[in-house]
Amino acid sequence: MKKILILFMSLLMFTGCDTNMGNTPTKAVEEFLGKYQMNDSDVISDLNDVLESLVTLTDKDQDNYRDFMEKHYQDMQYTIKDESIDGDKATVETEVTVRNYADAYNEAEEYYMNHKDEFNDKSYAEYRLNKLKEVSKMETYTIDFKLTKKNDKWTVDKLSDEQEAKLNGFYGAKDYSNISLDEGNDTEKNNDEDMDDRVTDSMDNQNEDATDGNQTVTNP
Repeated sequence: MKKILILFMSLLMFTGCDTNMGNTPTKAVEEFLGKYQMNDSDVISDLNDVLESLVTLTDKDQDNYRDFMEKHYQDMQYTIKDESIDGDKATVETEVTVRNYADAYNEAEEYYMNHKDEFNDKSYAEYRLNKLKEVSKMETYTIDFKLTKKNDKWTVDKLSDEQEAKLNGFYGAKDYSNISLDEGNDTEKNNDEDMDDRVTDSMDNQNEDATDGNQTVTNP
């Protein structure tokens, strides 16, 4: 059975603080997460690139998903619990509190698979987003951010699929390692398997960009 992929970008990798006094692993993680909470221009630019690359989303869908993700990041809370440094490597233990959309996502996917005929005249992307918007429960996850010191500055390493899923609110969603913004609606695309391949390839390329120097804005 064909996988139906949902939105959401791979996380951006940002630099740490600019001053030596603030150049610590903890400060780098605070800046990293702060960019999401403030909907920093780099975050929004990256999100726009991802939305525009997904051919199954209408302009209205793109606007709705953009607003949804902006609100998600604004509501994110975090607490730094511990910092450990070993030479040019460091780990910052952080508790991140976000809405968890996994159950709503899984239920929407299952409903779609069993009721495809209902989506002939309406967008599955819109249906799914409405289900995600109903989620209000917040959950707290522990994320051990890994950092590397480069040119005397601490930089957050590329996050794992599990860490990205936690930060984006989809930890526990089926196939969360392949989470993407593609709608995957059979009624709108007859070549869904090819579309899945293209989306997966696009996500892989974006992840490679994010890895290069951990500074490149790319994806969730």
